[in-house]
Amino acid sequence: MAGTEHSRAPRGLDPQGCIEREGSLGRIPQAFRPVVATARDRILDAFGTRLHSAYLYGSVPRGTARVGRSDLDLLVALRQEPTEADRAEARALDEALDLEFPQIDGSGTLLHSRTRLLSALERYDLGWFVACLCTPLLGEDLAQYLPRYRPDSLLARETNGDLTLRLQRWRKRIEEVTGGASGDAATEKARRSLVRGVSRHLVRTGFTLVMPRWNGWTSDLHAMAEVFGQYYPERAGQMRSAAVAAYEPGPDPAVLRCYVDDLGPWLAEEYARVHGVKAARP
Repeated sequence: MAGTEHSRAPRGLDPQGCIEREGSLGRIPQAFRPVVATARDRILDAFGTRLHSAYLYGSVPRGTARVGRSDLDLLVALRQEPTEADRAEARALDEALDLEFPQIDGSGTLLHSRTRLLSALERYDLGWFVACLCTPLLGEDLAQYLPRYRPDSLLARETNGDLTLRLQRWRKRIEEVTGGASGDAATEKARRSLVRGVSRHLVRTGFTLVMPRWNGWTSDLHAMAEVFGQYYPERAGQMRSAAVAAYEPGPDPAVLRCYVDDLGPWLAEEYARVHGVKAARP
C-alpha cells in the first residue's frame, strides 16, 4: 500500500516537487473577516515601528475554520528580538481578541525577530513555516528571502526532530493541569487546551516521519493520521484518535498520560532513528 501511495501524483506540491504555500486572505471565511481586520489594526497599534511583518496561519487562512471551534493563529516578525514588553503586548492582544470575538476559540500570537526567521539555523523550521504555512497580513513578506522546500528528510528532522525535549515539557505541564478537582471549569479548560495542543503536535510529527516516503504535504490532521497509518499500521488507531482529539479535545488526563508514556516516546525514538535529531537551539 505504501508503495502505491508513493507512486501517485504528489499532493500539496508544485510541478517542481516543492511544497506549495497554503492559505490566502481570499480564503478567510466571512465570519472570521472582522476578527482578522481587528487583529491587523491592533498589531499595528501594539508594535508600531518595531513591526517588520505579520502573518496568519492555520485553519482561518486555509478557509477551513469552524465558528466557535477554531482559534486565530498569528505570527509577528519584529525588527529586533522580542522583549518581555513585546510578549506582554502579544498576550494582551490575544486575550482581547478572544474576549471580543465568540467565533474564535482563543487567539495565539508567535513573536520572533526578522533575523531569527531568516537565520541559517531556522531555515528548515521557522523559515519553512513562514514560506509555506503562513499567509502575509502586514509588511514585507519574508518568503522572498527563503528557498523552496521539498518534503525531504532534512525538513522532517528540522521541523519535528525535537520530540524528546517536548515530552519533558509536556510531562511537567500535565502535572500542573491534573492537580485540580474534577469538574473544576478552569482545570478542565486547561486540560482541553493541552490535549488539543499535544494531539496536534503528535499527529504532525507522525506525518512528517513518513512525509518523505509519501512525497507530499497536507495540513489536514485526519489526512495526516491516515498517511501515517499506511506506514505504521500498528500505531494507526492511536494516531487517528489523536487527530480526533486535536479537533474535539476532552479533559481526560488519561489521554495525556498515554501520549507521554506510550505514543510519544515510541514516536521520538522512531523519528530519531529515521531522520536524526533536530539541531540544538540556544
